Amino acid sequence: MTQPAPTGRGTTRRAVVAAAGAAGLAATLAACGKDDDGGSDSGSAGSARDAGSAQPSRSAQGGGSAPPSQGGGDGMELAKTSQIPEGGGMVFKDHKVVVTQPTAGEFKAFSAICTHAGCSVGDVSGGSINCPCHQSKFDITDGSVKGGPARKPLPGAQITVQGSSIRMA
Repeated sequence: MTQPAPTGRGTTRRAVVAAAGAAGLAATLAACGKDDDGGSDSGSAGSARDAGSAQPSRSAQGGGSAPPSQGGGDGMELAKTSQIPEGGGMVFKDHKVVVTQPTAGEFKAFSAICTHAGCSVGDVSGGSINCPCHQSKFDITDGSVKGGPARKPLPGAQITVQGSSIRMA
């Protein structure tokens, strides 16, 4: 006795496998495309050159002076200026920010999320912010790419420096 031909009412194993493969391919392509579409453009308002630097008693966003006794530093304290080594920096993973001190008294802040694959950067050493996932390296002065697969700089982050306190803006 012969079996009747499928009538199109059920889902075939071939259709399930094809759909699963297509979903996996779409997820892989979305992850790989993150660097091209998900990073910040270096010319945007949040660039490291504009938003990533802060001087004592100055806002990292606008660069304007704040009176010593008020404003500009209402956010949570990240660190004391003495904790950020000159020529180095610190990663604050909980706040997704990295603060650097390229030269004495000059503090800069950048996103701690790598623009390549979205990993958290691991440390600051040798004049660069280093990502452990794929070894991308970013310059501590402006967040620009120094090496690795990343092609876009780290976006600037907003901090304020008041006296010896570095705060989220």
